[in-house]
Amino acid sequence: MQTHRAKRVEITIESVMQSRLTDALQTADVTGYTILPVLGGSGRSGEWSRSGQVSRAGGMVQVICIIRAERLDALLDAAFAVVDRHIGVVCVTDCDVLRAERF
Repeated sequence: MQTHRAKRVEITIESVMQSRLTDALQTADVTGYTILPVLGGSGRSGEWSRSGQVSRAGGMVQVICIIRAERLDALLDAAFAVVDRHIGVVCVTDCDVLRAERF
């Protein structure tokens, strides 16, 4: 089966910033993404957990996009405009997809 090269972008950001991030992605013509809840982790500020939170304000989400390499810069510019002022991590990795026409 033939595969095609693509980029996988994972953006971990505060839950309250989710709609601002997805709005920025859509403005950059990135319409395909998946949003997952982040249950906890550890970083520069130490360990944290979503456990015991009564609102989504204390949580994090991860927005995952798979795109063609030539669209990466526009996505990163849009994401960084939001993440730059808030807690967030952006990771880019190479991946292979089976149905390139979907990306």
